[in-house]
Formats: sequence, C-alpha cells, structure tokens
Amino acid sequence: MLKVVSNTTPIISLLKIDKLSILKDLYTEIYVPKEVYNELESGKRKGYYTDLSKINWIKIKEIKDKKSLSYFLDLDKGEAETIVLANEIEADLTIIDETLGRYHAKNANLKITGTLGILLKAKKTGHIEKIKPLLFDLKNKGVWLNEKLIDNILILANEKQ
Repeated sequence: MLKVVSNTTPIISLLKIDKLSILKDLYTEIYVPKEVYNELESGKRKGYYTDLSKINWIKIKEIKDKKSLSYFLDLDKGEAETIVLANEIEADLTIIDETLGRYHAKNANLKITGTLGILLKAKKTGHIEKIKPLLFDLKNKGVWLNEKLIDNILILANEKQ
C-alpha cells in the first residue's frame, strides 16, 4: 500500500466539491499531520467542515522531529509538518498545492501532486467521469484557478474542444 501524506488545502478543496472519497479510492488510506488536522478543526463553522478523526481511512499522525520545523520558517505549520511527516514515514506521495510548499517538498526529494493532479488521476482511473464541472465548482467555491491552468488541465483530461 502506498504511503500518502496530505496538506490542508487539497483536503479542503476536495471537501468543498464533495470529493474527499477520491483519496480513499486512489490510495486506500491517507496520513495527515496533527497540525493539518488542527487547521481543519479551526474551520468547524465552514459548510464543508468534516471531522477527519471520524474517517477510518485517514490517519492523523504526530511528527517525531519537532526541531526540523525550524527549517521551514517561511511555511505555515501544516505545510511544514506535511513535509516532515512525509520524510519520516518515507511517503510515496505528498499532496500539496501551495507553490512554496511544493518548492520545499521537491527540495526534500518528495514526490508531489496537488488537488488537480488528484482529479486528473481520478479521471484516468475511472473514479470520476469529467473534470470540467469539478474545476468550475472549485472556482465557484473560492479556490483560485487561472484560466490558463484550467485550459491545461482540460487538455490533459481530454476535455478541451
């Protein structure tokens, strides 16, 4: 079984479009660091809120090396813990959307993807039929996606005419 660690933003994005289960479909289980869980818990009043501790295929894990967080002063705690946890458990994949977080994850030799990569893989493996409506749903729910990025994703998904 693949070891997959997710940061906060991809989870929120998938929750907003009611597609969190794609992670289970693709990877069976997901690890989230304690700080990512805490960040999600701080949004209890949000319409998409879901208590991750009640989902049996999501494993909330405390990082061991707290000192290593000091290497990531330019990241928020959730992103930093995501990278640290991915290294600690030797993750096969790290799901992270933010540019700076992706930069640090690449420098830590982690294999990365983001929300859009997850949606592309879900389409390729038959877990979703179309990406286009999901992209517009994300955009309508406050996820920033520029038009060029949307076009590129639609081309990759064979949904661009």
